[in-house]
Amino acid sequence: MKYRFKKHYTREEAQTLVPQLRQWLAELNRLREEAERYDKRLGGLNTEGQDTGGETVNNWIRSLAAMQSLLAEFQSREIFIKDLSRGLLDFPALIGGREVFLCWESDEDTVEFWHDLDTGYGGREKLG
Repeated sequence: MKYRFKKHYTREEAQTLVPQLRQWLAELNRLREEAERYDKRLGGLNTEGQDTGGETVNNWIRSLAAMQSLLAEFQSREIFIKDLSRGLLDFPALIGGREVFLCWESDEDTVEFWHDLDTGYGGREKLG
């Protein structure tokens, strides 16, 4: 059978990653807020006709590069960020030979839900 994803997680594999994923999500949210602050500051400098080079640009680029590096960690593992601020993630999995997503949100202690590839969060069902 041909599947859409190369990697399929068991519930246990996904659960083992949760502590690391919590750290990465927290760091991504911190970096996103930081980049947004630099972006606003740079936007203000551009409208005033000031030189936008220097430390602010360097810090903004560092924030974006750090975000890109963390996002690459998720991408390489085929873990999908559905909502960064909520910490909502999907892990490809197989249930009964069918390709689905295990679904976890950062305020949940364990990986307890799944949904079809096309239904999303609204179609979440409790794992048996």
